[in-house]
Amino acid sequence: MVDHSNIKEHMKVIGADGAPVGTVDRLDGDRIKLTKRDSGEGSHEGHHHFIPLSLVADVEGNNVRLSANGDVAVTFEEEADHKPA
Repeated sequence: MVDHSNIKEHMKVIGADGAPVGTVDRLDGDRIKLTKRDSGEGSHEGHHHFIPLSLVADVEGNNVRLSANGDVAVTFEEEADHKPA
């Protein structure tokens, strides 16, 4: 079991394949809030995105490693104004 309290601000979030997903802004309940600069392009630009803590496989040094590959993990991202019910 991963101790989510080890996830800190500015840690890198990395997919299982080593692909960068973003940078931790902070924990927000059961999600990791990513920094705005990692928010993507187009309509996603300038919005915070969230990754569910359920995707965290490990916390290694300054990295949060996910159980999903980077390209899959971003499909789980949620925009700040679209929180699940």
